[in-house]
Amino acid sequence: MTLHHVVEGDGPTVVFLHAGVADLRMWDQPTAALVASGRRVVRCDLRGYGATPLEPGASYSDAEDVLALVKALGLTSFALVGASYGGYVAQQVASALPDQVARLVLVCAAGDLCEPDVGLRAFWREEGQLLDAGDIDGATELNVTTWLGPDADDEARILVRTMQRAAFDHQLAAGEVNDRELPVIPEVLDMPVTTIVGAHDFDFFRDTARALVDRLPR
Repeated sequence: MTLHHVVEGDGPTVVFLHAGVADLRMWDQPTAALVASGRRVVRCDLRGYGATPLEPGASYSDAEDVLALVKALGLTSFALVGASYGGYVAQQVASALPDQVARLVLVCAAGDLCEPDVGLRAFWREEGQLLDAGDIDGATELNVTTWLGPDADDEARILVRTMQRAAFDHQLAAGEVNDRELPVIPEVLDMPVTTIVGAHDFDFFRDTARALVDRLPR
């Protein structure tokens, strides 16, 4: 499957991977700024998000899907930016293509280097209870209030609400799927790496960033 994607601008390439509550629309504003500054921007919807479908019972890998897109677009050198779950996928992609990823930017990235903290586990538990009860609107609102900080404006809240609800609709219709993960190998990530964490985020994301930095070669 070729992921739904949008390519804009000319110049050095930046690839964006969205968070697990979003789709490629979360990058609208930085895309406009980067295109205006002379960059080529590639954005995609992972399976089950935005305009990329998720087939019932599918067996796939988000990282492999991104690798296939990179190959199809002929990208031999690019900066890679990933947020939250997209940051975890970005680590997998960069580990597979360390000679092609010129720069890696991880925004509140997930990972497998640390155990989830109590707050994150509580969020997952509450979300699961709402979904099991069929309260999709309630689960959507929980994600909006959890993942957007106090400085987020109404436009951001409306967008996240729209993107998350669409993702739930895709994913719940698909049922159980098998999303394989590729290995993350911090020791091969010798490109410049920037990690960003949020002041109001769960401890898990800050701990993950610190653990990753500790294992990067430089």
